[in-house]
Amino acid sequence: MAEEIEFWDFEDEGEMVEAVAGDIKFIIESALDARGEALVAFPGGSTPAPIFDKLAASDIKWKYVTIVPTDDRLVAVNSELSNVADIARIFLPLGARVLPLTSEAEDYKLAGNAANARLSDLKWPPDLVWLGMGADGHTASIFPGPDMEDALEGPDDMLATGIEPDPLPEEAPVNRVTMTAAAIRQARTTMLVFKGAGKRAVLDEAIALGAESPYPIGRVIDKITVPIDIYCM
Repeated sequence: MAEEIEFWDFEDEGEMVEAVAGDIKFIIESALDARGEALVAFPGGSTPAPIFDKLAASDIKWKYVTIVPTDDRLVAVNSELSNVADIARIFLPLGARVLPLTSEAEDYKLAGNAANARLSDLKWPPDLVWLGMGADGHTASIFPGPDMEDALEGPDDMLATGIEPDPLPEEAPVNRVTMTAAAIRQARTTMLVFKGAGKRAVLDEAIALGAESPYPIGRVIDKITVPIDIYCM
């Protein structure tokens, strides 16, 4: 189980956005002070959007920051389903280096291998992995299906893998690539941000069950060895 889990509960979304953006800014600036550069992984979905906007308005030296998605769908980079497109639209104009996780490969296994090589070329470990979670307990794109165990239990040098969710999510019925639990565990700092009482109930159960959790988020958190901040409302 994670060394320390701290919950930050909010009733107001604006307050949560302010808190999360402020903490991410601190993490990035601390990395810039320590090493002159920062590597961070940001999630997709709707929850990050106002946090992205708040970060974009801050005075971070973005030209020294590299951003990768925690996961992405196997779609064209200009697709509305693309996580990297959302990240790039906000942060590329600010000078950040935004790297896609997916490749041109249509086969999700080959795409996963390419993503693993791409992450392995970066200055690992990341300063921050920022996670979200779904109502079904998935995090990043670690979904139930034939590839879940590889994503959760793969070796330390397997940083990304291809995923075929089973069943495919209705809102985006495509295969994915995702950072693995091993990659997430290696981050210097980790945070989880989500909204919804239903998700909180799933998370509480997942954390309680730990390594035996049927939910991917529970097993990922169980492997994290640094303190994790969880922001929810």
